[in-house]
Amino acid sequence: MGNACSLEEHRKKTQAGAPADGYTDELAAKFAEEVGVPPRPSEVKNEIDERGAFVRQPNAFIAKAGEGEGEWKPEAGRYQIYWMKGCNWSNRPVIVRDILGLTDVIYDIRTSHSGETNRYGHGFGDQEGFKDPRTGAYFLSEFYQRANPDFKGRATTPTIVDIKEKKAVNNDYHRMTNYLEVNFRALQPEDAPDLYPVKYRDVIDEFNDWLFPHVNNGHYRMAFCQSVEAYDEAFDDFYDSLDKLEKRLSENRFLFGDYITDSDIRFFVTIVRWDTSYFRNVGPTKHRIADYPNIYAYMKELYNIPAFKNATFVHDLVLGRGGDRDALFADYNVRISSQIDYDKLWADDGSRAALSSDPNGDIYLRHPKGETVEDYQSEISVSHWNFESHADRDPSDPKNSPLRVDASINPLKGLLKNE
Repeated sequence: MGNACSLEEHRKKTQAGAPADGYTDELAAKFAEEVGVPPRPSEVKNEIDERGAFVRQPNAFIAKAGEGEGEWKPEAGRYQIYWMKGCNWSNRPVIVRDILGLTDVIYDIRTSHSGETNRYGHGFGDQEGFKDPRTGAYFLSEFYQRANPDFKGRATTPTIVDIKEKKAVNNDYHRMTNYLEVNFRALQPEDAPDLYPVKYRDVIDEFNDWLFPHVNNGHYRMAFCQSVEAYDEAFDDFYDSLDKLEKRLSENRFLFGDYITDSDIRFFVTIVRWDTSYFRNVGPTKHRIADYPNIYAYMKELYNIPAFKNATFVHDLVLGRGGDRDALFADYNVRISSQIDYDKLWADDGSRAALSSDPNGDIYLRHPKGETVEDYQSEISVSHWNFESHADRDPSDPKNSPLRVDASINPLKGLLKNE
């Protein structure tokens, strides 16, 4: 996390998603012709419904990790996560991987825009020769074409690629972290944290599938929609949900109690972007994250955990694609936010530890004594957010994100315990 003294150089070289110097649209077009990659489809042209609402495309590669036919077998050194600094979905598996001690098992590489205008989607603008060094690919979409030559949608981050076969195996951010947690358990250290406890997976899945339309995708619903009706709907959903989670976190250190779970990672990657980046795309905001005392303190506690901080790149989020600092009416983020020392601003005062009943102050749940790898295995549920039916993916329909109890209430209060 750089401070203000180096920001001009930092802005020029490492803006979130920006291509490296010299990666022109002409070069991107040349590479695309060479490998047969078509232009990237546009969300605002292809994923808008008749009401002007943004309805995100389903994920195309949802094969499960495992030993069965059509599944991708957990194996050290076989896979690479493709992700982007600014993309909240793609930060999640990297954070989980690092928490679980899988850094030497699963590789990762960050993508950039392709050329000046990103006409061909995710590329490798900051790599030598503008290629992925492990596979030689120019574009993320190449892995999609190899896996399915008929694929016509957007290549998205995160994507897990089999780097031996050079094929995409999974881009399902709804369940990707769960595969790392469960199916890669045998490759984790024995004492790795338990982010997805067997007994309560149905509760966590239900909450995560509610969190997706109301919070995680809330920014995009506001940023991509094309009608006032759709905007107001997304706006109300997002802020009503934050009100509920603010109440929940007034009594719980983390979303499900004393320990960080898969859900906390999903919530963090959105809220850490709201005051720094997302607000620029959504118009007038009702509240900043900093205006929610419990959510803000919770965010700061998580930010100070290395796996979270190392994946955040806060100044890159602030600067986006940059701008002229000396221009009249220059962007607030370029003029002011770029000078903020976020490590200092987001320092954790430790106050939320008082909400925990763990006698050792542990922030992670540990696997029960005697639990085997086989005990930890379970069938990962299918997310209806990947269904082909538009109706099943309509974020405004309450039936698509039901909760047994209101989101303001932790249904696992006192149930997650270290033995």
